[in-house]
Amino acid sequence: MFSQRGDHLLEDLNPAQRTAVEHRGSPLLIVAGAGSGKTRVLTRRIAHLLATGDATPGQILAITFTNKAGKEMRERVGHLMSSSGKLFGAQPFISTFHSLGVFIIKENAELLGLTRHFTIFDRSDSKRASKEAMTRAGFDVKEFDP
Repeated sequence: MFSQRGDHLLEDLNPAQRTAVEHRGSPLLIVAGAGSGKTRVLTRRIAHLLATGDATPGQILAITFTNKAGKEMRERVGHLMSSSGKLFGAQPFISTFHSLGVFIIKENAELLGLTRHFTIFDRSDSKRASKEAMTRAGFDVKEFDP
């Protein structure tokens, strides 16, 4: 069950993984190949920081590259937190770089002269909007590439 120090989060880790999970103080760079347990180490590290009281959920920002990895990390951390027997009101912020950017823009929309309800276009959205604007303005989209 839950130990106040989060020892249960270290039980099935190898020595290098355990060292990374328990590391405190200076920044830590983890470099490892595919399938070596990086996500496991990161999620255990987050849960360990919370279990030991070394951080609160609001002090944790975990960023990944893909939506799939972000979802996996959120699920794992949620499971580890609930299985620890400690309930936290807030959850750590775990997202992709793009989701973090959207969050920051929405939180600061008023300062940027925007509303919180905006749309971010991808390349095809941009091309479609440009083509529509050119057509409305009377330009031949076959002559001028949107």
